[in-house]
Amino acid sequence: MISFYCVILEGYCCQETGYKLFSLTMVDKLDCFHESAETPDVYIVERLFSSSLVVVVSISMPQRMNIYHFKKGTEICNYSYPNKILAVKLNRQRLVVCLEDSIYIHNIKDLKLLKTLLNTPSNPSGLFALSVNHSSSYLAYPGNATIGEIIVYDANNLSRVTMIPAHDSPVAALAFNTAATKLASASERGTIIRVFSIPEGLRLFEFRRGMKRYVSINSLSFSPDSQFLCASSNTETVHIFKLEQVGPSGGDESATWTAYMGKMFSAASSYLPAQVSGIMTQDRAFATVHLLPSGQRNACTLAIIQKLPRLLVATANGHLFIYNVDAQDGGECMLAHKHRLFGGDDDSDGREWSEATRPAQAFPTYAATAALPACTPLTATLTGYSEDGGAKKGEVIPEHEFAAGPVCLDDENEFPPVSIQNC
Repeated sequence: MISFYCVILEGYCCQETGYKLFSLTMVDKLDCFHESAETPDVYIVERLFSSSLVVVVSISMPQRMNIYHFKKGTEICNYSYPNKILAVKLNRQRLVVCLEDSIYIHNIKDLKLLKTLLNTPSNPSGLFALSVNHSSSYLAYPGNATIGEIIVYDANNLSRVTMIPAHDSPVAALAFNTAATKLASASERGTIIRVFSIPEGLRLFEFRRGMKRYVSINSLSFSPDSQFLCASSNTETVHIFKLEQVGPSGGDESATWTAYMGKMFSAASSYLPAQVSGIMTQDRAFATVHLLPSGQRNACTLAIIQKLPRLLVATANGHLFIYNVDAQDGGECMLAHKHRLFGGDDDSDGREWSEATRPAQAFPTYAATAALPACTPLTATLTGYSEDGGAKKGEVIPEHEFAAGPVCLDDENEFPPVSIQNC
């Protein structure tokens, strides 16, 4: 069964600190299986799929990345960087850290620093994407600070793949599909979302989110089968686009209203100026969601829960909305359930909160775990590495579950967590 894991930073809520890990396997059941308050000012948390490895960065030490085995309550190692860490992402092969003007690539198996990309274009938001496919660890990041160029980098072979001229204005959002064969992007204007082939960098799809106003795209996410792409922004609407090529006319295709309108626009576009025809041939949203609280920072994803497609939207004020998606006809998605992730128990719209508001099961703290005597002697050690690759003075790190061989996850079909960062 595929579980949906999300990391919600309680730094968004002034009343609470730390972070929680949730597991979602049923629409109406959200389980908090880990809660940590050891680092009170966390602003970045990333978990390696369903494993016990988590990466944490705190406001008090923004240049330091700590890697923990959260089930054991132990620290695996830590790295320090010359400037503030803006984003961290990881897959089965690589751990990537993004600063404003540089990117660091680590090997996930022993956490050694493999490559440093220096003097990258100014990236104050720490925007980049890392594919989850272990055989194709592609990295995408802005290639220019003033126009929408995207650099695609092979993090496995440590070589540049291509440069994609994606938009006229700077890039604001990036996302790979699960197979690392597609890359979605949006610019700072937020009106056009484009999908490119990887590694070729050819444009496959172009979707228009809106025409009346510019918006800030908060997140992009493909569905597990890469048939749909969702996009959330600072507006009240979440858009879901369908990735389907318009093929030769057939009986089934011509029977739908959208197919008929698509053919009509395609025929008319040949008689119109290029700018107008380009707008007419851009696909509109297949399905939409109108959020009750608009303007909140949020993250969205598409997942299969209880064998049905769902849209999940986590907001910065501690809510998780789950919507049903009609994969056949699209349209307005219906709210299936709403969970409270953190914060107070009050509910402004009068609805009853889910079990997620109940106190989480008590877990031993890091200090308590470290004080316990070791049950078995250590059989191996892994030297800790600093930013420049040198060993930490006199310190060794206990062998962890990824040191001896390939990364083994609890479920190879797991998808990465949705993370909200408070930078």
